[in-house]
Amino acid sequence: MIHTRSRRNPTREPDFSSFKPSSPGGSSDGGAGAAMRLIVPLQGVVQGRGGLILGSIIPGALYYFFQLYLKRSRSAKPSSNPPSPSSPSAQLAGFSRTSSRSNLSSRGSVGPVRVSARANSIAKPNDSPYYIGLERTSEDPYGRLDNPDGIMQLGLSENKLSLDLIEKWISENLERSMIGGADGDLNISGIATYQPLDGMAQMKTAVAVFMSKVMGTTVAFDPSQLVLTSGATPAIETLCFCLADQGNAFLVPTPYYPGFDRDMKWRTGVELIPVHCRSSDNFALSITALEQAFNQARKRGQRVRGILISNPSNPVGNILNRETLYSLLDFAREKNIHIISDEIFGGSTYGSEKFISMAEILESEDFDRDRVHIIYGLSKDLSLPGFRVGVIYSFNTSVLAAAKKLARFSSVSAPTQRLLISMLSDSRFIQRYIETTRERIREMYVAFAAGLKQLGIECTKSSAGLYCWADMSGLIRPYNEKGELELWEKLLKIGKINVTPGSACHCIEPGWFRCCFTMLAEEDIPVVIKRIQRVIET
Repeated sequence: MIHTRSRRNPTREPDFSSFKPSSPGGSSDGGAGAAMRLIVPLQGVVQGRGGLILGSIIPGALYYFFQLYLKRSRSAKPSSNPPSPSSPSAQLAGFSRTSSRSNLSSRGSVGPVRVSARANSIAKPNDSPYYIGLERTSEDPYGRLDNPDGIMQLGLSENKLSLDLIEKWISENLERSMIGGADGDLNISGIATYQPLDGMAQMKTAVAVFMSKVMGTTVAFDPSQLVLTSGATPAIETLCFCLADQGNAFLVPTPYYPGFDRDMKWRTGVELIPVHCRSSDNFALSITALEQAFNQARKRGQRVRGILISNPSNPVGNILNRETLYSLLDFAREKNIHIISDEIFGGSTYGSEKFISMAEILESEDFDRDRVHIIYGLSKDLSLPGFRVGVIYSFNTSVLAAAKKLARFSSVSAPTQRLLISMLSDSRFIQRYIETTRERIREMYVAFAAGLKQLGIECTKSSAGLYCWADMSGLIRPYNEKGELELWEKLLKIGKINVTPGSACHCIEPGWFRCCFTMLAEEDIPVVIKRIQRVIET
């Protein structure tokens, strides 16, 4: 009986799973675990055939020899600074960083780190003559005293004629504008803390009053319908986000401002469809041309979501009359699309034509206001492009709600708003500034156009803007876009004058150039004319 029980209940085999031998470093490692995974199944096989003795000795012997092999393998690579067995962090520090790096490098290079397709598209070198000219001029800018042989800038629409008025006002009022309270202490909470991202209430009111005054309209712009942005560029981009989806399109009469191709398309994914206007009509907008462009887009399967107009026109300088504005509204309502009216030059008028804001048309007639949106800013009429203040004025509550939220990406700084609230509220200064700058623009336009005429170069009839639209088609050979760009290169390299060729503005007729004369002083005009003459002679 005893013998039978002993055979049925043999002595329990050693528990290898609880046996945890130490590595040379003082801790168990992956090698021991691997040995156990190999030996334990083997133990069952051997024990089943050889009984208690062989089932215990053979796995133990295999385990011993495996440990001995691991020790010898490790001793072949001694560490110059062996870690302390009592410190886990010291053990980690003992591992060679260079060996891990060499292992990674041995896998081969996977190429340079990638950026998004959007970034790659934007990072490409400039291909528009408009931006190329601006870059080259910035590298070698003309200076009457310090760099008289530099490139003269006529490609940037900026008004430097009235900076003296701005400078004088700021020098006299900067401290008062930034200081609040009767005690004269700086109101830091008003300029350093968070403010409404779509603009302070006081700033909106001041801008609304200024817009009515500078545009010469009887319309009282409602401050609650304004959203302020850091310049007109984010204002028009925000409207694109609100009005169109990626792949949708806007009709844009040509010639148009070259920056629209970036400002409207880069991040929104919308498309622009040029609507070509002709010199025979002084590049006036044609409803017939709009109708044709709309129908052609629909045949291509392209969805048109709106029309973008520049009024006054940039680069031509003409003004849309009341009848055309009515026709535009009728067209938009018939096609069920939006109208974006860029009126950023609305106060920079000097001719016989009267500027009429789209807001004035909507005030006088019962039109569908929800489809009309106005862009404005202080960079042109108030000569403050560096202050970065743009305006969205809309009658559409959904657009306003979305634009206010999007304004967090392009808000105007609080100090800028505080200063401008004070400036725009100075009615005597604003009135004097408007009158003075209009007269200076008019005088410069007359002088510049007369100088070009001496060279046989005519300008279109214009009544607004900071530029003239000059016809140099008689100077290009051959008469096509290539000839136009060759003349542009000569003006830039030989004449050291940067102007904007019409092809950059999508003008269908070669030979037209935009010349921004408000970047010059009056004494610079003869220099420009001589340089153009030099190009003509060569």
